[in-house]
Amino acid sequence: MVRGMKTLVVIGSGPAGLTAALYAARAGLAPIVLEGPAPGGPLVNTPRIENIPGFPDGIGGFEFIDNLRRQAERFGAAYRGATVTAFAPRDGGGALLTLDDGETLEADAAVIATGAAHRLLGVPGEAELAGHGVSYCATCDGAFFRNKPVAVVGGGDTACEEALFLARMASSVTLIHRRDALRASKIQADRVLADPKIAVRWNRTVAALDAADGKLEALRLRDTASGAEETLPAAGLFVAIGLVPTSAPFSSVLATDAQGYLEADGVFSSLPGVFIAGDVADPVYRQAVSAAGSGCRAGMEAIRYLESAP
Repeated sequence: MVRGMKTLVVIGSGPAGLTAALYAARAGLAPIVLEGPAPGGPLVNTPRIENIPGFPDGIGGFEFIDNLRRQAERFGAAYRGATVTAFAPRDGGGALLTLDDGETLEADAAVIATGAAHRLLGVPGEAELAGHGVSYCATCDGAFFRNKPVAVVGGGDTACEEALFLARMASSVTLIHRRDALRASKIQADRVLADPKIAVRWNRTVAALDAADGKLEALRLRDTASGAEETLPAAGLFVAIGLVPTSAPFSSVLATDAQGYLEADGVFSSLPGVFIAGDVADPVYRQAVSAAGSGCRAGMEAIRYLESAP
């Protein structure tokens, strides 16, 4: 128990943030969790997670996050559907947080665990067709494309998961990858290559999107070797090309690497009372279990910091 209740704010509600909140709540801190614009992060849209210790049959991403959320809440964590828009150091340690409703929240200590967001293709037509054929979440939108041809862009585990999920309902799935081999784990790649409903277009990128009546009609693909273009009819396009760290509100105060990931010494930032956990500082592993582990460390260090603070 921390003497003289102090305010710990956890920024983010994915595995890192919720684990930090769990440890802080069990220490009697009653942390405030700012859930951000996408509570739970991208993991909530993963149909099944098979590599988290303790779940031999796997667990759905939404269920896993919901379990974590309820577990932290049971010990006293409180949740706010707010997003941090500006961040500044606080005299004496901690941070001043400006929220999207204009409120300024003082935190004696803060854990930044904002994770990462879906990377965009950045091609003509993408923004206009988002929600009208272009999606970043197969489990969210796949049902809209039942018995229709769809495409997935990417070559990692997420892209393979999306393709396999869509193959259950779409008439066909085309996986588009800019290289000649998948980056996914062998088990996921083998599943994709063995699925009769999934075709892979190697060495291709999406150059542009074509629409009809405000909806996606086809993709224009470009051969990475020859530069030749071709048209691929598709009612849906699911983009799974990686993540971008959600570090913008903090980057004017805290150091980032060339990709925008926050730099930390373990879970310590350069500011007293400010800790960093999860994918917002992890360009390498980006796993739920590694994020949760860093959330544990950040939560424990926040507890120690507040216990020693005057």
